Amino acid sequence: MVHIIISPVLKWAGGKTQLLPEINPKYPKKLHTGEIKTYIEPFLGGGAVFFDIYSRFPIKKAYLFDKNIELIILYKVIQNDVNSLINKLSILEENYLSLTPDNRNTFYYQSRDIYNEFDKKIDTNTYDKDWLERAAFTVFLNRTCFNGLYRVNSKGHFNVPMGSYKNPKILNEGNLRAVNQAFKIAEIQHKDFSEALKYADESTFIYYDPPYRPISKTASFNAYSSSDFDDNEQRRLRDVFVTASNQGALQMLSNSDPTNYVDDTFFDKLYQEFNITRISASRMINSKGNSRGLIREILVFNY
Repeated sequence: MVHIIISPVLKWAGGKTQLLPEINPKYPKKLHTGEIKTYIEPFLGGGAVFFDIYSRFPIKKAYLFDKNIELIILYKVIQNDVNSLINKLSILEENYLSLTPDNRNTFYYQSRDIYNEFDKKIDTNTYDKDWLERAAFTVFLNRTCFNGLYRVNSKGHFNVPMGSYKNPKILNEGNLRAVNQAFKIAEIQHKDFSEALKYADESTFIYYDPPYRPISKTASFNAYSSSDFDDNEQRRLRDVFVTASNQGALQMLSNSDPTNYVDDTFFDKLYQEFNITRISASRMINSKGNSRGLIREILVFNY
């Protein structure tokens, strides 16, 4: 099978693009032999691992979930109306790049205000006329905001300031069309991670990339959505991991390694009945360049 490179549509803090060389050698052998037919990713985020697996292996079906409503809307628009999104982004890019720096600033914050007025509690199973515009704004703001960071406050409002890019690439038509093709095998839903259990069996591979547990008291950022993901949620996720394992699914889970800075064996104890390995990752979320560097992350397997 030809390996087609598909990139995440969004810049995504915690995204796995840079870690793929560490992660993909650890995929289960049954992916290589074609015995895995179904892929599940309950915390989709930027989707780097899904795109990698879709490109490399003959999976037949994917179930992709996330609690971030704007992500789900964007991905459903790409799945169902990619041509309209391409046209919308083309116009946005042309208009934005033609503006002076001051007018770009005004345009960015006006767009952010409009974006934050969209209803954050809608039913994503029913297509809405606003979806195309809000999907386009998700891409536009992500490509023009500071550090490509997606962050929301407790009300679910996007609050990242404008970045300082001279010529941001807002539209990548070729990649959007490739993502559209990948999504043809997918069910994309705004669902809790526990819904994965409905589809987990011996022909399934599940990859979990939940909001990371803070690795220090000052590193508590996980606001990709306005929902909290505390230690009780980490334990509930472990329970899902155990149940899916009993149902025969092969699974991999990523998280931060608390032992980077303190003697905290939270995950070693939580997943003590499974296989745990540690990999090096470059943590790029810090705005101070000298605070970015290699840290350990954990991978948990049941195979």
